[in-house]
Amino acid sequence: MTRRHPPLPRLWLMTDERMGNALWPALKRLPKGSGIIFRHHATPPAERRALYEAVRSIARKRRLILILAGSPRQAIGWRADGSHGRSAHRRAPGPLLRTAPAHNARELHAARHADLILLSPAFPTRSHPGAPALGRARFGLLAARAKKPVIALGGMDERRARSLPGIYGWAAIDAWTRRSATR
Repeated sequence: MTRRHPPLPRLWLMTDERMGNALWPALKRLPKGSGIIFRHHATPPAERRALYEAVRSIARKRRLILILAGSPRQAIGWRADGSHGRSAHRRAPGPLLRTAPAHNARELHAARHADLILLSPAFPTRSHPGAPALGRARFGLLAARAKKPVIALGGMDERRARSLPGIYGWAAIDAWTRRSATR
Protein backbone atom coordinates (compact mmCIF):
# COMPACT_ATOMS: atom_id res chain seq x y z
CA MET A 1 0.00 0.00 0.00
CA THR A 2 1.33 3.45 -0.91
CA ARG A 3 1.46 6.14 1.74
CA ARG A 4 -0.49 9.25 0.89
CA HIS A 5 0.74 12.51 2.30
CA PRO A 6 1.52 16.00 0.98
CA PRO A 7 4.82 16.70 -0.78
CA LEU A 8 7.74 16.55 1.63
CA PRO A 9 8.61 20.02 2.97
CA ARG A 10 12.13 21.35 2.37
CA LEU A 11 12.01 23.90 5.21
CA TRP A 12 11.37 22.93 8.83
CA LEU A 13 10.96 24.59 12.21
CA MET A 14 12.00 22.52 15.23
CA THR A 15 10.18 23.65 18.37
CA ASP A 16 11.31 23.46 21.97
CA GLU A 17 10.85 25.23 25.28
CA ARG A 18 13.67 27.70 24.84
CA MET A 19 11.72 29.41 22.04
CA GLY A 20 9.24 30.90 24.49
CA ASN A 21 6.96 33.44 22.78
CA ALA A 22 9.28 33.57 19.76
CA LEU A 23 7.38 30.46 18.61
CA TRP A 24 4.47 32.54 17.30
CA PRO A 25 6.39 34.87 14.96
CA ALA A 26 8.50 31.90 13.84
CA LEU A 27 5.32 30.11 12.72
CA LYS A 28 4.38 33.22 10.72
CA ARG A 29 7.79 33.31 9.02
CA LEU A 30 7.52 29.78 7.66
CA PRO A 31 6.56 29.72 3.99
CA LYS A 32 3.40 27.83 3.07
CA GLY A 33 4.17 24.12 2.63
CA SER A 34 6.94 24.12 5.24
CA GLY A 35 7.03 21.70 8.15
CA ILE A 36 7.05 21.91 11.92
CA ILE A 37 8.42 19.26 14.24
CA PHE A 38 6.73 19.89 17.56
CA ARG A 39 8.93 18.74 20.43
CA HIS A 40 8.48 20.58 23.77
CA HIS A 41 9.43 17.37 25.61
CA ALA A 42 10.00 19.08 28.97
CA THR A 43 6.60 20.77 29.03
CA PRO A 44 4.09 19.12 31.40
CA PRO A 45 1.69 16.84 29.44
CA ALA A 46 -1.50 18.96 29.70
CA GLU A 47 0.37 22.16 28.79
CA ARG A 48 2.19 20.39 25.97
CA ARG A 49 -1.09 19.19 24.49
CA ALA A 50 -2.68 22.66 24.74
CA LEU A 51 0.35 24.26 23.11
CA TYR A 52 0.32 21.60 20.39
CA GLU A 53 -3.35 22.35 19.65
CA ALA A 54 -2.59 26.07 19.31
CA VAL A 55 0.28 25.30 16.93
CA ARG A 56 -1.91 22.82 15.06
CA SER A 57 -4.57 25.47 14.50
CA ILE A 58 -2.00 27.83 12.97
CA ALA A 59 -0.46 25.03 10.92
CA ARG A 60 -3.82 24.13 9.38
CA LYS A 61 -4.65 27.76 8.54
CA ARG A 62 -1.20 28.31 6.99
CA ARG A 63 -1.01 24.92 5.22
CA LEU A 64 2.02 23.77 7.17
CA ILE A 65 2.87 20.13 7.83
CA LEU A 66 2.87 19.33 11.56
CA ILE A 67 4.90 16.41 12.90
CA LEU A 68 4.73 15.35 16.54
CA ALA A 69 7.93 14.19 18.23
CA GLY A 70 6.58 11.03 19.78
CA SER A 71 5.22 7.64 18.90
CA PRO A 72 3.11 7.00 15.82
CA ARG A 73 0.22 6.05 18.11
CA GLN A 74 0.45 9.42 19.88
CA ALA A 75 0.74 11.25 16.53
CA ILE A 76 -2.44 9.57 15.32
CA GLY A 77 -4.24 10.42 18.58
CA TRP A 78 -3.15 14.06 18.33
CA ARG A 79 -4.11 14.21 14.63
CA ALA A 80 -0.59 15.07 13.52
CA ASP A 81 0.60 14.68 9.94
CA GLY A 82 3.36 12.42 11.15
CA SER A 83 5.70 11.35 13.91
CA HIS A 84 9.35 12.11 14.58
CA GLY A 85 11.73 9.93 16.51
CA ARG A 86 13.55 6.68 16.63
CA SER A 87 10.28 4.74 16.21
CA ALA A 88 10.51 5.78 12.53
CA HIS A 89 13.36 3.27 12.35
CA ARG A 90 10.75 0.53 12.06
CA ARG A 91 8.13 0.03 9.38
CA ALA A 92 4.69 1.14 10.42
CA PRO A 93 1.34 0.90 8.69
CA GLY A 94 -0.69 3.99 7.91
CA PRO A 95 -0.37 7.28 6.12
CA LEU A 96 1.78 9.08 8.71
CA LEU A 97 4.81 10.97 7.49
CA ARG A 98 7.77 9.57 9.40
CA THR A 99 10.91 11.54 10.22
CA ALA A 100 13.93 10.23 12.11
CA PRO A 101 17.07 11.75 13.60
CA ALA A 102 20.55 10.56 12.63
CA HIS A 103 23.93 11.65 13.93
CA ASN A 104 26.21 9.01 12.42
CA ALA A 105 26.33 6.18 9.84
CA ARG A 106 24.74 3.62 12.18
CA GLU A 107 21.75 5.86 12.93
CA LEU A 108 21.48 6.79 9.26
CA HIS A 109 21.11 3.12 8.37
CA ALA A 110 18.62 2.56 11.20
CA ALA A 111 16.46 5.41 9.82
CA ARG A 112 15.95 3.67 6.45
CA HIS A 113 12.17 3.30 7.02
CA ALA A 114 11.65 7.03 7.60
CA ASP A 115 10.34 9.32 4.87
CA LEU A 116 12.87 12.02 5.83
CA ILE A 117 16.08 11.86 7.81
CA LEU A 118 17.21 14.81 9.93
CA LEU A 119 21.00 14.60 9.92
CA SER A 120 22.73 16.60 12.65
CA PRO A 121 24.52 18.52 13.93
CA ALA A 122 25.80 19.92 10.67
CA PHE A 123 27.35 22.92 12.46
CA PRO A 124 27.78 23.95 16.11
CA THR A 125 24.39 24.66 17.65
CA ARG A 126 23.01 26.32 20.75
CA SER A 127 20.67 23.33 21.18
CA HIS A 128 23.62 21.08 22.03
CA PRO A 129 26.44 23.31 23.28
CA GLY A 130 29.86 21.71 23.01
CA ALA A 131 28.64 18.76 20.92
CA PRO A 132 30.98 18.03 18.01
CA ALA A 133 29.55 19.15 14.66
CA LEU A 134 29.77 17.02 11.53
CA GLY A 135 31.06 19.86 9.36
CA ARG A 136 30.57 20.15 5.60
CA ALA A 137 32.78 17.25 4.49
CA ARG A 138 31.55 14.61 6.95
CA PHE A 139 27.96 15.79 6.57
CA GLY A 140 28.26 15.43 2.78
CA LEU A 141 29.69 11.92 3.06
CA LEU A 142 26.86 10.80 5.36
CA ALA A 143 24.15 12.51 3.28
CA ALA A 144 25.46 10.73 0.17
CA ARG A 145 24.90 7.37 1.90
CA ALA A 146 21.28 8.11 2.80
CA LYS A 147 18.62 6.28 0.86
CA LYS A 148 16.02 8.92 1.81
CA PRO A 149 15.84 12.71 1.56
CA VAL A 150 18.12 14.40 4.11
CA ILE A 151 17.18 17.48 6.11
CA ALA A 152 20.21 19.31 7.53
CA LEU A 153 19.90 20.34 11.16
CA GLY A 154 22.23 22.02 13.63
CA GLY A 155 23.31 25.63 13.31
CA MET A 156 21.38 25.92 10.07
CA ASP A 157 20.16 28.91 8.11
CA GLU A 158 19.58 29.52 4.41
CA ARG A 159 23.19 30.49 3.66
CA ARG A 160 24.63 27.42 5.38
CA ALA A 161 22.07 25.16 3.70
CA ARG A 162 23.31 26.30 0.28
CA SER A 163 26.83 25.25 1.31
CA LEU A 164 25.94 21.65 2.12
CA PRO A 165 26.06 18.91 -0.50
CA GLY A 166 23.37 16.29 -0.81
CA ILE A 167 20.55 17.86 1.19
CA TYR A 168 16.88 17.93 0.38
CA GLY A 169 16.21 20.79 2.81
CA TRP A 170 17.02 22.22 6.22
CA ALA A 171 15.57 22.65 9.70
CA ALA A 172 16.28 25.17 12.44
CA ILE A 173 15.12 26.91 15.56
CA ASP A 174 17.22 30.07 15.71
CA ALA A 175 17.04 30.85 11.99
CA TRP A 176 13.25 31.15 12.31
CA THR A 177 13.23 33.04 15.62
CA ARG A 178 15.70 35.79 14.68
CA ARG A 179 14.12 39.06 13.60
CA SER A 180 15.93 38.88 10.29
CA ALA A 181 14.99 35.26 9.57
CA THR A 182 15.48 34.33 5.93
CA ARG A 183 13.62 31.99 3.66
